[in-house]
Amino acid sequence: MPHVVIADPIHPDGVQRLIDASGLTLNYAGQAGCPALAEQLRTAEAVIVRGTRVDSAFLAMAPRLRMVCRHGVGYDLVDVPAATRAGVAVMITPEANAASVAEHALMLMLAVSRRVLPVAAGVRAGQWRVQGQSHTFELGGRRVLVVGFGRIGTRVARLCATFGMQVLVHDPFIPAGTIRGAGYEVVKDRDAGLAVADVVTLHLPASEATRGMVEVGFLAAMKPGAVLINTARGTLVDEAALEAALRSGHLGGAGLDVLRVEPMREPPGFLSLENVVVTPHVAASTAEGLRRMAWDAAGNVIDFLEGRPDRDAVVNLEALDDKALDDKALDDKALDDR
Repeated sequence: MPHVVIADPIHPDGVQRLIDASGLTLNYAGQAGCPALAEQLRTAEAVIVRGTRVDSAFLAMAPRLRMVCRHGVGYDLVDVPAATRAGVAVMITPEANAASVAEHALMLMLAVSRRVLPVAAGVRAGQWRVQGQSHTFELGGRRVLVVGFGRIGTRVARLCATFGMQVLVHDPFIPAGTIRGAGYEVVKDRDAGLAVADVVTLHLPASEATRGMVEVGFLAAMKPGAVLINTARGTLVDEAALEAALRSGHLGGAGLDVLRVEPMREPPGFLSLENVVVTPHVAASTAEGLRRMAWDAAGNVIDFLEGRPDRDAVVNLEALDDKALDDKALDDKALDDR
């Protein structure tokens, strides 16, 4: 009977889905009398993680492990090459948090464009007429450049269009016809898009190719007074370069849900600026988003152990044991034929 471990607290509906599933045993964070994680991992075939790092040391404690499911979309806490070498499939919950993150990105645009933080602070200080309101601006009629047209980027584009924004999209991996068919303008030359966009919003995964991509050159190419939004990963942004662009006045503001180092060890210099809004990586963490991520993570585990993993949710398809899965499918068919 396969053993499943939930290493970090998740929504109780996800835990219950696994409890209700037949043919597996379960340990989960918060369970009464739950043994230490190292002991749980000795027999684990599947693990759900949220904030736990999965590296070579983790994998060494789990000799029977076949799959790891990341509660969420980002998997930078998982050493995917090490998992692949160990024959461990890495899965995510692709659709679960997309709506929550997209709404958060739009909220950051609104918060920065309307200078919500300093205005609200003024009211709390007893000021009803706050200085600097002429620096606020409407989103309607502005150009937004959506960098990355995946599950979240597509939703952000739709929300921006609803607000009356002119939506430009840069994603060299998406056919131009797909972007045009959705009603948006294709930007093949990224810097050309940066030069005309009033808002630039990032929706890319963390990778070697994207690490530090928002650097001095990227920021210099942005339209003077433009706003940068990042709800993707903090490693995309060179924070020193961003602070310099903000302090010089070249950028009009920034809205960030992620930082380069998380949890934050010391506040970055730009945190003191009134035109910057920073939230602590909570874009996905709505009540609905947390439930969907837990529910989908549990579903991924169940489907994987039953030999029918959702390949769209697998990060490293090369780690799947296709022969074993095919054998399981044949066994299921034989049972169905009886």
